[in-house]
Amino acid sequence: MVTDTPLEAELRTLAGSVPDPELPVLTLAELGVLRGVDVEGPGRVTVRLTPTYTGCPAIEAMSADIERVLHENGVPEVSVVTVLAPAWSTDDISAEGRRKLAEFGIAPPRAHSADGGPVPLTLSVRCPHCGSTETELLSRFSSTACKALRRCVACREPFDHFKEL
Repeated sequence: MVTDTPLEAELRTLAGSVPDPELPVLTLAELGVLRGVDVEGPGRVTVRLTPTYTGCPAIEAMSADIERVLHENGVPEVSVVTVLAPAWSTDDISAEGRRKLAEFGIAPPRAHSADGGPVPLTLSVRCPHCGSTETELLSRFSSTACKALRRCVACREPFDHFKEL
């Protein structure tokens, strides 16, 4: 286990506070894509990010936003690298992130079992507006590839569902 230095922890908090460009209700830390911050030398930092899926177009915006925030906080040389292993999973979304998604009207992904086994088979997705489990799939993709478009049969409101990975 690697422990952050106090400076790395501070820089990790700054980098983690950057909003996700596609889901601005979540920070990168809450989304779980920020893997680490390493101080490489005086004024030189490397930030490790894992995209939600290979080829995610938001990774460039995330990198630019992290660089901007760290430059604004006195770090002259920032390098953001993409790491693909371990792969990101919806289990990396924090409890606070799941709460914010639901509050924002996006059904959060269902969690895997506590023992790390497969996702329990649940055939329903709970409506973030009224809580009904009577929902239907309208499209496998929504405004981003990470989300599906669903509609609640009870309240008739459409909503996004963050798909499980």
